[in-house]
Amino acid sequence: DNHDNQRGHGGGGGPLTHFEPRPYKLATAFMLAHPYGFTRLMSSYNFDRSNTDQGPPHNGDNINDVTINADLTCGNGWTCEHRWREIYNMVAFRNVVMGQNLQHWWDNGNYQIAFGRGNKGFIAMNMDNHNLDQTLQTGLPAGTYCDVISGSYDGSSCSGTEIQVGNDGNAHFSISNSSDDPMIAIHVGAKKGQ
Repeated sequence: DNHDNQRGHGGGGGPLTHFEPRPYKLATAFMLAHPYGFTRLMSSYNFDRSNTDQGPPHNGDNINDVTINADLTCGNGWTCEHRWREIYNMVAFRNVVMGQNLQHWWDNGNYQIAFGRGNKGFIAMNMDNHNLDQTLQTGLPAGTYCDVISGSYDGSSCSGTEIQVGNDGNAHFSISNSSDDPMIAIHVGAKKGQ
């Protein structure tokens, strides 16, 4: 999306925007995980969807400062999609897997997909109407990885889900179709003990 088409101005039909955070985060994670093209992230502000000409948050004649919340998201009327944990952690994922080929593609023939980026990263996504419950080949070295969607890695521990990759490169993924963030992303930069 961009500042025009998220308001229905210009071409592009009905793009995903921050007003639909679940599919927006999934689409952005896919874009950042996939090796095709150049990525671009949005940084928006809240606006009344019935007033698409509304400007940024302001107080009188002054634009509101962007405030940063404890969880690193923006406040004071600013959305700042690039600061959503799922998105900024996927930027790190993209940096870690840069130059690696897409490998180990898996899909269920519908709306569950997974793929790896060489031996550096792996993502699994579920937009289906049932849970994803699969053991998949990741291509990653054995070890315990922190899911960078449900949490972050601080250099020693995970604040979210941990995924165990076996000596054969396989890992089990369980993703609820009702989750706010129905995806798991792991990479060698978020491997415990590294």
